[in-house]
Amino acid sequence: MQTNIPSRNTIKLTRRGRLALVVSGAVLAGTAVAVPLLTLDSDKPARPRTLVIPEGWRAGQVYAAVDKALTLPAGSTKQAAAKAGLKLPDAAEGNPEGYLYPATYPLDDKATPQSLLAAMVDTANKKFSAAPVAAGAQRDYMNLYQAVTVASIVQAESATKADMAKVARVVFNRLERGMPLQMDSTLHYALGRTTVRTTAADTRLDSPYNSYQRMGLPPTPIDNPGEDAMHAALNPAPGDWLYFVTVKPGDTRFTADYAEHERNVAEFNARQQSLAAQRSRAAQRTPSPEPSK
Repeated sequence: MQTNIPSRNTIKLTRRGRLALVVSGAVLAGTAVAVPLLTLDSDKPARPRTLVIPEGWRAGQVYAAVDKALTLPAGSTKQAAAKAGLKLPDAAEGNPEGYLYPATYPLDDKATPQSLLAAMVDTANKKFSAAPVAAGAQRDYMNLYQAVTVASIVQAESATKADMAKVARVVFNRLERGMPLQMDSTLHYALGRTTVRTTAADTRLDSPYNSYQRMGLPPTPIDNPGEDAMHAALNPAPGDWLYFVTVKPGDTRFTADYAEHERNVAEFNARQQSLAAQRSRAAQRTPSPEPSK
């Protein structure tokens, strides 16, 4: 699609990497009778007592974490999601993306994929249906599902909490001007990957999540946003920004001027090339392991 915005080959901003935090419990034996039993099972990992879902995880990451926490075969939770009877909005059409709320969930002996997913969706509904949130969505002429979708983009594109309200403003400024969002995070969601670079070939992807070619918001959220991202989506910072790029950690630059944005992107690219060269030199200096005898 032709737009009034010059195309570019590099990402504006990458999403933050996240790691699951699964807290393991310890079993204490207090009698002589229990000691042999404990010894017999000592080689088995203790079942975790809580499951932490970080902000910005995609549904696939949540499913995998539940499988691992409940020691289930890979894919079990994804299959269970379709039969879990989750209380999702009609607009979601059964897709829980955006509604697997990031929080800490208890894992008791009765925990199942269905019960955990239901708890996440119920938590999301309570958070998102709160009066200030619902009123904020209506104020910005969005329905609640659209607000969650914006929040998911804000979550994916923001390097820090401080950037979130500005990223939200860029989203709304582009929507209001009839411009494509051109958010790399939506492309990466369609491709099922996370990366710091987007190529020109990527932007030609035939997908409803390709916000370079498709106008408006993607059809669903692209991750599961947290409270800060939702707040930013409902309370964007004032500003005329249309572009942003994180040149280096802690240095995200917002601008309404495309020429200035191009200079910022060039600085970002130069830094990435320099870092790649440093890694290459470091790898060359690392001695190869000696062959085993």
